[in-house]
This record gives sequence, structure tokens and C-alpha cells, in this order.
Amino acid sequence: MQIFYAPEIETLHELPEAESQHCVKVLRMKEGDEIGIIDGRGTRYRAEIVLAHPKCCSVRLLEKVAAPNPWTAQVHVAIAPTKNLDRIEWFAEKTTEIGIDSITLLRCRFSERKELKTERLNKILVSAMKQSLKAVLPQLSEMTPFAEFVARPFDGQKFIAHCYQEGERRELTELYRPGENALILIGPEGDFSPEEVEQALACGFQPVMLGPSRLRTETAGVVACHTIHVMNQLNPK
Repeated sequence: MQIFYAPEIETLHELPEAESQHCVKVLRMKEGDEIGIIDGRGTRYRAEIVLAHPKCCSVRLLEKVAAPNPWTAQVHVAIAPTKNLDRIEWFAEKTTEIGIDSITLLRCRFSERKELKTERLNKILVSAMKQSLKAVLPQLSEMTPFAEFVARPFDGQKFIAHCYQEGERRELTELYRPGENALILIGPEGDFSPEEVEQALACGFQPVMLGPSRLRTETAGVVACHTIHVMNQLNPK
């Protein structure tokens, strides 16, 4: 069954224009066909097309099923966007497929990209959510200054992954306690500045490594997300 994203489906009973066009023009679906719909907030619907219009495909809802994320511990990755947009888009796609609750874009001292419009990233998140058969859309936050972000409260464990040899760092797998919410900071290609690392430590972040290799920014973000999930799967609470 084809899956479509319609966040206001219970109110409007129609697909958004982009999804309507894909449904009617590309897939050539017609009145009487059944489709699947997700609202991005953890609900799935089975619906029947009643008006196959390419701008506002109307449906009749047949069934509603709760479909929350299958994990309970929240996973939040705050990451400095790469200069090459393809790489941060790859990160967003893959972490959504793996399972992530929140993504925050960080503006750091050594950031290669200081601004980033989130419209295209949101479309990638929607596509990855549908492809991976999820019904909850990850929350994507606009570019946020590093100092402002680390000062915010977070209910769970907080980590900063950096490459400096000075000071004690332990593997994420040693410090993370399965079942708890996790927030991981991933820096730009030039790493966090020493001052940013100190700021994070002062705000309760724990310094971690993500294995013995030096990873690119987008790879580090995916590894951090996957590590949290694997540890929770191996040690269910």
C-alpha cells in the first residue's frame, strides 16, 4: 500500500498538494483506491480516495492506528552542518531511517556553514520517515549558536564528541546508560574550539569518543545515533 504524509489529515481529509500530485499524477491512483497515510505525530490511517484531484486529493478515513516510535529513550543529535549540503542531507536521511527524535543544527566557531534553510532537509526527513515505515517525523531545529544550545536544560545524558587528546575521554559505549534519553554534540570538520569544549563540560556534557577512527561530521552523527539504539536493543529496560 502506498504511504502518504498528511499532518492535518483528520481536519482536512485531503492530502497536501505535493502528495496529491504524486498520488494522482505520478502513481495514477483513482477514486476507490486505498492508501496509507501518516501524520508525522505517531498515527497511521487507512483511507479510500474519494476525489482524485492532483492539487487536493480527498479521502475517506477507514481506520486509525496508533504507531509511536518503537523505542522509548529519546535520541537527540546536535550537529554542525557541513559545507557540502549533500553530506548533511545524507546524515538527516540515515538517522531518520535508523531512528532519531530530534536534530538541531549548531553554529560553532569553526563551522563551515553558518546558515542553512531547513525546507529541503524537512522534505528529506519526510521521505526517509515514509521509506522506513515510521509514523513520527523527527523534530528539526533551526541553526542555533553553540553557547545558547548547551545552556539549555535536557532531561537525560549529555555528551560531546571531540578529537582533542587533552583531558579524559571515554567511549560512548562506556558512558551511556541504556534506557536514558541521550543528547550528543557533533562538531564541524575543524572540530569544536577548545573554548566550546570547556563550555559544554561546564554545562554537564561528558566528553566521548566514537571508536578509534577519525570520522567525518556526518558519519560521526550517524554512528552516535546507531550506537545509542544498539545499546538499548542489547540492554532493554
